[in-house]
Amino acid sequence: MSSLNLLVPDLLVIGYRNGFFPMGDPETGDINWHRPDPRAIIPLDGVRVSPSLRATLRKGRYSITVNTSFHDVITACADRPDCWITPSVIDAYTELHHLGLAHSVESWHNGYLVGGLYGVALGGAFFGESMFSRMNDASKVSFVALVERLRERGFSLLDTQYINEFTASLGAIEIPDATYQHLLQSCVDNDVSFV
Repeated sequence: MSSLNLLVPDLLVIGYRNGFFPMGDPETGDINWHRPDPRAIIPLDGVRVSPSLRATLRKGRYSITVNTSFHDVITACADRPDCWITPSVIDAYTELHHLGLAHSVESWHNGYLVGGLYGVALGGAFFGESMFSRMNDASKVSFVALVERLRERGFSLLDTQYINEFTASLGAIEIPDATYQHLLQSCVDNDVSFV
């Protein structure tokens, strides 16, 4: 982990292409760059959808949009104590969104934004950054929509950075950094598009 407070789109792209991602320090505002070993990914053919989530999907409770409320999604993701999504992170990813590289998937209920996620797409790799939920399963429904989009468009890597109980429940696994780097380099220049 290294610290570099300058966070601009070109640096973000270089970082992602080389397996690094930034996290802000909520106390100091410093940007720390991470490249964990092992690395967590969710294989697109190994996504787990629980019976309760399948029931939510069947009910059609939420409507899904893509890239309609990026700033609202990232600020909602940051709305928690001691969050690594600092103001400089929000600014940098919003700029990356305007450049067509950062994307959001949103869940809506009765016209209200109730869940979503955002991340970065480079070639055939999608780097999931964060998600939020204000209603039951709202972020998971966004996640399922993300996975469907990635599969349809020929993506081959869904990076979740670190594993936790939530991502593990969706199918996240850990792989050695060397394996991750090989997978990353095999798909980061693929000619596929998120939109």
